[in-house]
Amino acid sequence: MATTAHHLDSPLASRFTQAYRELNDFWNDKAEQRHSKGRKPTRFRQLITFDSHIEHQKTVNYLASTGRPAIFIAGNGICSGGRINNYLKAMLGDPRYQLLFVGYQAGGAPYANIQASEGVEGFAMIDLDGEMYEINSAHADQKGLVDFVTGMQQWPERVLLVHGEKGAKAALAHALAYHYEQGKALSVEIPA
Repeated sequence: MATTAHHLDSPLASRFTQAYRELNDFWNDKAEQRHSKGRKPTRFRQLITFDSHIEHQKTVNYLASTGRPAIFIAGNGICSGGRINNYLKAMLGDPRYQLLFVGYQAGGAPYANIQASEGVEGFAMIDLDGEMYEINSAHADQKGLVDFVTGMQQWPERVLLVHGEKGAKAALAHALAYHYEQGKALSVEIPA
C-alpha cells in the first residue's frame, strides 16, 4: 500500500510553519514532549513542502494522473480561490478522491452550496472559475456530529463549537449535553 504524503502547498503556510519552528521556545508542553522523544511536529517524513507554482502544477498533474493518495488541507475561506482550486478541478470527478469540509463555509462562499444541499441525495454542482463540476455530496448533520463525539473511545470533557450559525451551534450544544452518558462531565463552549 502506498504511503500517504501530506502536501504543504502554500507559500503563506510554509512561512507560518517556518516561524513556528523558529519559535520553538514558546511551544506548549505537548509539542515539547513530542520533540524530546524525537518526533518532529513540523517536519515529519511524509510532509512535502513546496512554494513555486511550477512545483504546484507538476504535483496536481502527477496526482491527477496516478491517483496516488495525498492529503491536502485548506483553511476556511481558502476554497474561494488559490491553489486548492487547481486540485479540485483536476480531481473532483475522480472517485478515488474525497473532499472533506471540517469547517463552516459562510453563506455566499463558493462551497456553501455543498453544505446547503444537506439531505439531498446524489450529486451537487460546484462552480470553479466559471465551469460547473458535479460532485457526490454527503453531510454530517446534527445527529452525525453527536454520533461522532459519542462514538469516540474516550469522550472529550470539553467541546468548542466555533463554526456555524448561532442557532445551530446552540442546538448542537443542547443535543450533545442531552446525549452524554450519565456521570460524564461535558463543557460545551460557544466562543463569541
